[in-house]
Amino acid sequence: MRQRARDHGAPGTLTDDLSLPETDQASLPAEPLAELAARYQLAPSAARPGAFAYARRLWDRRHFIVGFATARNVAMYTEARLGQLWQVLTPLLNAAVYFLIFGIILGTSRGVPNFTAFLITGIFIFNFTQRAFITTSRVMPDSLQLIRALPFPRASLPIGYVLIELEQLVMSMIVLTVIVLATGEPLTWYWLLALPALGLQAVFNVGMGLFLARLGAGAEDFSQLMPFLVRTWMYASGVMFSIQTIASLRRHPAVTYLLQVNPAAVYISLVRNAILQSQRRAWPGTKPYNAARCALYYHDSRAVYDSAYCHATVSMPQLWLYGAGWAVVALVVGFLFFWEAETRYGRG
Repeated sequence: MRQRARDHGAPGTLTDDLSLPETDQASLPAEPLAELAARYQLAPSAARPGAFAYARRLWDRRHFIVGFATARNVAMYTEARLGQLWQVLTPLLNAAVYFLIFGIILGTSRGVPNFTAFLITGIFIFNFTQRAFITTSRVMPDSLQLIRALPFPRASLPIGYVLIELEQLVMSMIVLTVIVLATGEPLTWYWLLALPALGLQAVFNVGMGLFLARLGAGAEDFSQLMPFLVRTWMYASGVMFSIQTIASLRRHPAVTYLLQVNPAAVYISLVRNAILQSQRRAWPGTKPYNAARCALYYHDSRAVYDSAYCHATVSMPQLWLYGAGWAVVALVVGFLFFWEAETRYGRG
């Protein structure tokens, strides 16, 4: 027994003389483990997949993403007495406040035909992007328990939250349709153009949601800053006013151009021109240029449709190109930016 204790070490002690049994040593592979893993096409379970493989994993979990978004959307308002009506009431109440402040007190309705429909359309469309930005900026810190408990592509979370906002937008668009028709706008085939415009906006929101989700994962204070950044963006995107009606901007065509081609303004303009005939008729450049009638537009608030005789800063075909460009750039950049940090989420 003493000899055996010397050979194998006493209980509770460590010894440098211990060695593996010959049978265990014989079972170890003779080749290096890296070469063995390569021969059997093995990879570390925590390794980041390639970008295309990661995209395929996301596609394979599309049903999970849609189911997750729908469940969260339903649960979001279950404890509120009015339930999912808040999806519609919130933008409507915002529209009422903005109409009072900007339409009546500040008079931004000047030169804008059918300002009520113009304002509500802008608020509903911008609200889609605003809520998507704010929720995705904090989705990773808010979902740490889920991230640490289950293996799945982390991009599913920001995409799912953008889908939540898209589902809420569908409810808002039903109400918007009723309001727009009630203000006297006709129902035409142009309304179908709102579908690709909202589709491009949804793609843009997904790409930016992925981008903001990574930023929010690295700095939780970033989500606290987002509401202020988005609110500033709203005031620069023509939500409550028409950019071309601001007389002071006539001396700064470059500034006017930049304001009109920023993503929020582009998608709002595309939807407005799709569902509001008054906006299509008043869009600059839709009529041959007439200096006298264009000047009358800036001096007579009743000549709202004479804006069509002014030079267009951005034409409608250019708006569609910008809308598609912003969507593609945001999706590619946002996806790659988020994917690059896939293995670091949830390890804070």
